Amino acid sequence: MSSIWQQAWDAAQPHLHSIQDVLASPAFPRPNPRIIRVGQLDAELLDAELVHILTEPVSKALATVNASMKAQFEPELALLVQLVLYRFSVWSSGASYGAMLQGLRYSVTSSGLGCEPPRRRLLIIHGVLTILIPYFRNRLHAYALSHAWPDAPASDTRRRAWAALTSLETAHGAFSLLNFVAFLWNGRYRTIVDRFLVMRLEPSQALLKRDVSYEFMNRQMVWHAFTEFLLFLLPLINPRSVARRLTSTFSSILPAPSPTQKLRAPKRGKYYPLPPDQCAICAENASLNVDLGDAAGALASYTAAFSASSNSDVGDNNTEGDGEPPYPITTSYLASCGHIYCYACLAERMLRAADDGSCGWTCLRCAEEVRSADRYKLESESGNLGRSSMLGGAENESMGDGERERSDAESSQGDEGSEFDFSSEFGSGTGSLGSYTFTGSEA
Repeated sequence: MSSIWQQAWDAAQPHLHSIQDVLASPAFPRPNPRIIRVGQLDAELLDAELVHILTEPVSKALATVNASMKAQFEPELALLVQLVLYRFSVWSSGASYGAMLQGLRYSVTSSGLGCEPPRRRLLIIHGVLTILIPYFRNRLHAYALSHAWPDAPASDTRRRAWAALTSLETAHGAFSLLNFVAFLWNGRYRTIVDRFLVMRLEPSQALLKRDVSYEFMNRQMVWHAFTEFLLFLLPLINPRSVARRLTSTFSSILPAPSPTQKLRAPKRGKYYPLPPDQCAICAENASLNVDLGDAAGALASYTAAFSASSNSDVGDNNTEGDGEPPYPITTSYLASCGHIYCYACLAERMLRAADDGSCGWTCLRCAEEVRSADRYKLESESGNLGRSSMLGGAENESMGDGERERSDAESSQGDEGSEFDFSSEFGSGTGSLGSYTFTGSEA
C-alpha cells in the first residue's frame, strides 16, 4: 500500500516543481497586501502626541523660571525632541514609534521587483523635509509677524516676501488636500513628503493581527454608568435626615455623659453668642444665602450674627444705641428649650424635622431638641408675661401647665421697677422681643 502512494508522489513531483517555478517568477502577478489607512493615520497622531508629552514638562519648567523663555525657546525644544525621536526610531529601525505601535514600517519599491528598507541618504532627506523645513517655516512666519511684514507698503520687499510666503502656504495646503484624497483612495502615501520620496508604510509582518483591546472602553463605560447613577440617586437623598440618623445611631452606641460632665460642659449651639433680641435661624439663613460675587457683602452677612456679641456678655442687648438689630424677631415664639425665634423660621424648621422623620429640631443656641413651641406674649396691663400654645400639635411637650407666667413683685410701682423695659409700637400692648430690653437674666 505504501509503494502505491510513493509512486503517485514521485509521479507528481515534476508537475509540482513547474507550478512552484511559475509562482516564483517575476512575471506572475502578486496580490497587493491589504493597506490599512486607519493605522497610518493613528501612527501620525501617536507621534504628535508623543512629542507633546515630552515637551510639555520642559515648557512648564521654563515658564516657572521665566515666562518669556517658554515662548522664546519652545520651537527649539520641539525641534530637539523630534530630532532625538527620529534618530532612535526612523533612523535606527525604519519606523517611527507610532508606526511601531501600529505594526508598520517604511519601505521603498525598488525596480518594481519588491520592497526594501529606505537607504540612509533617503532618510536624511526625509528628516530634513519633515522636521527642519517646518521649523524654519514657523520661525520665519513668527519673525514676519513680529516685524509687521503684512502691514508694509505694497512696493516693499518685506510685503513681497510675505505675499510669496502666503502663496507657498496656500499651495502646500491645496496639495496636502489632494494628497489626502488620493491617500483615502488607494492608501499608499500618507503625506506629500512620502509621495515625493516614494516611501510608504507597510505592515512589518506578513500576517498582521489587529487585536483591539476594549478594556479601556469597558472601564470608561462602567465609570460613566456609575456617575449617571449617582446623579440620579443623590437628589433623592436628604443629607440632613441621613446626618440626624447617623447622629442618633452613634449617640445610642456611645455611653451617655455623667451629670457632672453635663454641668461642667453645657451644651452650646452654633449661634449661642447671638443677642437674645435676634433670630438665630434668620442669622443662619443669611450666612448660607450669601452673594459670592460681593466679597464684602458675603463677609459682612456671615459675621453680622457674631459682631454684636464679640465684646459684650451673651445676655446683654447691645443694639439699643446702634439702631435696628441685623436679624430682628418677628412674631415671637418660645421653643420648648426656652429660646425665642420667629414664628415662620421656627415653623419651617419643625415641619422640616417632622418630614424627615426625626423626633425634633436641634436648637441653634443650646443644641437641645425642640419638640414644641408656644406664642410668646406680653400683657402690659397686668405686667404678666405669658405664652399661649400655637405650635407643637400632638408632640407638644410644654414646660409648664400650658401657659407660662412671669410675675414681678415690684410691678405695683409701675414699669420703672420691672425686670424689663417695655415699649410697644402697637396699640394692643403686645410687642415682639425686639421692642423691649432685658435687664435681668435671660428667659
